[in-house]
Amino acid sequence: MTPADRPRRLNLQQRSTLAGEAAAAAAEVESALTPAKDTQAAAFFDVDNTVMQGASIFHLARGLHRRKFFTTRDILGAAWKQAYFRISGNEDPEHVAEARNSALAFIAGHTVAELEEVSEEIFDEGMAHRIWPGTRALAQIHLDQGQRVWLVTAAPIEIASLIARRLGLTGALGTVAEHIDGVYTGALVGDMLHGPAKAVAVQAIADREGLDLSACSAYSDSYNDLPMLSLVGDPVAINPDAKLRAHARAEGWRIRDYRTGRKAARAGLIAGTAATGAAVAGTVVRRQVRRFLS
Repeated sequence: MTPADRPRRLNLQQRSTLAGEAAAAAAEVESALTPAKDTQAAAFFDVDNTVMQGASIFHLARGLHRRKFFTTRDILGAAWKQAYFRISGNEDPEHVAEARNSALAFIAGHTVAELEEVSEEIFDEGMAHRIWPGTRALAQIHLDQGQRVWLVTAAPIEIASLIARRLGLTGALGTVAEHIDGVYTGALVGDMLHGPAKAVAVQAIADREGLDLSACSAYSDSYNDLPMLSLVGDPVAINPDAKLRAHARAEGWRIRDYRTGRKAARAGLIAGTAATGAAVAGTVVRRQVRRFLS
């Protein structure tokens, strides 16, 4: 069935549920890993600004741009939203939706095999050095305890699985981009894996793997991931935005911030006026576009 054959609109809850179920169904597990010893517990990590500095989909898009998947004009909107994301530390749902959907639209017409091949190169070029060492160490602690570790991200499942594999994690849950006969259509299965959809995906994996969520941990930087964080017995705020930091403090959750050297500048930017923030974001966009062209 093609996208045109489907109902034009689904409500947000339906789309989130479908996205979560699709992510769980498409989840890949690294079969080479030693079987987990603690079969009841697992850890779930958001990726963007939690495991990796910035938005993984932007780094992917940058690499695709260099390989002529799309033009410089196409990347301008994504660059703006990435600048906003990096400066404010907050995820505006509309910005996230537009950035993810536009980025996924860039792969329309390309094959799954093609994306998987270039993603390996892109990870080495623009992602590997952006992994937060502190978060990576937290993930390793869970692995050393014999627990499974999953990435849960709005990025495409293909890139999410690649990151998980390169970090030696159990597997990944990510946004499922529709493909027919191995060719991407530019549409999503349900919606992007964001907010409530992440909670649906985590619950589905827990049911499938026989996990006790009260014994599990979850890590994120964003208040938008509160549905996922609230599912587990050990929620942790990593590099949190202001709303999540306040919530975590009120609930007594652990907080870890690995952005030393950047926090003071970030705090100053957040305290500035909207006009000042927009001007700074515009400067970042121009710099990022220049990097794209270099």
